[in-house]
Amino acid sequence: MTTQQIGHFIGGNPMASRSERTSDVFNPATGAVTAKVSLATPSELNAAVAAAHAAFPAWSQTSPLRRARVMFKFKELLEEHSDQLAALITAEHGKVFTDAKGEVTRGIEVVEFACGIPQMMKGEYSEQVAGGIDAWSIRQALGVCVGITPFNFPVMVPMWMFPMAIACGNTFVLKPSERDPSASLLLAQLLTDAGLPDGVFNVVQGDKEAVDGLLHHPDVRAVSFVGSTPIAEYIYATGCAQGKRVQALGGAKNHMVVMPDADIAQTVDALMGAAFGSAGERCMAISVVVAVGNVGDQLVEALVPRIAALKITQGMDLSAEMGPVVTQVHKDKIAGYIATGVKEGAKLVSDGRGFVLPGHEQGFFLGGSLFDHVTPEMTIYKEEIFGPVLCIVRVPDFATALDLVNAHEYGNGTAIYTRDGNTAREYTHRVQVGMVGVNVPIPVPMAFHSFGGWKRSLFGDHHAHGPESVRFYTKQKAVTQRWPASTAAGAEFAMPTLK
Repeated sequence: MTTQQIGHFIGGNPMASRSERTSDVFNPATGAVTAKVSLATPSELNAAVAAAHAAFPAWSQTSPLRRARVMFKFKELLEEHSDQLAALITAEHGKVFTDAKGEVTRGIEVVEFACGIPQMMKGEYSEQVAGGIDAWSIRQALGVCVGITPFNFPVMVPMWMFPMAIACGNTFVLKPSERDPSASLLLAQLLTDAGLPDGVFNVVQGDKEAVDGLLHHPDVRAVSFVGSTPIAEYIYATGCAQGKRVQALGGAKNHMVVMPDADIAQTVDALMGAAFGSAGERCMAISVVVAVGNVGDQLVEALVPRIAALKITQGMDLSAEMGPVVTQVHKDKIAGYIATGVKEGAKLVSDGRGFVLPGHEQGFFLGGSLFDHVTPEMTIYKEEIFGPVLCIVRVPDFATALDLVNAHEYGNGTAIYTRDGNTAREYTHRVQVGMVGVNVPIPVPMAFHSFGGWKRSLFGDHHAHGPESVRFYTKQKAVTQRWPASTAAGAEFAMPTLK
């Protein structure tokens, strides 16, 4: 049987690659190779950027209203094909179908926001700032923009980027993860079907070689990235050194502070979904519980049977709560972190390493794992595991909990569970984290707000989607104007002032 070959989408058309370099695409539930994705040659990468560069002048001069109408049609097509997109995600990433559907929905919400671009692109006007002089500001597109996206959200994260970039008048080249590339090609086709002109949106498959090619390409103006912190640091430094505008969202170690007055049943429900949903492969997953006072024993007692009862199976089973992780390499990495936690003295209460799904013995499955009595010096506390592993750290009081969270190098997301309004207010005000939930475990902002962390979870000045994305994907121009009839005769040699 011939193995499917996944290529690129350049200049409005699918493009088979001539590259001899490929990467395997797996079905994580079975461990089988289902396709090979071509890793772009330099000429293919240059062709994608050239197509975007050629399309930019006409697209940037297209009215925002017409660009919004393409987004409206794209939204309609996304809704029609949401099951197809979700099935592609499940097949290549492994997350359960219901979770994949939720990912698609959160991406569509950004497209909905982009439909309002005529309002968001409006500038400001000041009449008569001085005698006979008016002034105003406008926002204009940058040019060719690039998105480099991770495996864990192959639909949602690209749609945090390109709908707003395109709506603002830019053209776009997407470099998706080579682990689950198929959804990107369907997105490209749906954009074409929505009436997007050829070359405005392009997909180039690849690995680090493609990333470096895009970072160094002279026609690329802006780069958006979501992934691990070491790569985010590299992309930010390299892109900025090349004179590009860069936003690079990095890693996380998200804490949930549980106060003694929290509703334990609600808290455990929240933790199960936030820690083990998508097998923990979320940058907003809760991976650390900070148990304040005597609440730790209650949490462990409630969590252990719930973790043992997790419905873990292949993702197209609609009863599934958790599927496999993305690759065998990633599974081994997670298992290595669990072994390190045991070695460093944490108490392994639930061990997911021995889980095997009958009939899917070669699949990349792990069960849920729970560590208790974790300390800040341990590797499993300091580093992002990105898997179904939950750690409990015990602290005596709120002040210690707050200091613990603020001391961590990452500041992506956090949550606090409490019935006390003042405690919640103090936490949200004082915590050094970019996104905060109060009795909400995964505080991902809606599309009309912006997403992003603090500290080593974000490199760059702008957060993703929402109002921040308009500022990231445009540059401001200030205009000051007067006409000859109101201009005094004679040269002025002093610093111009407005009178």
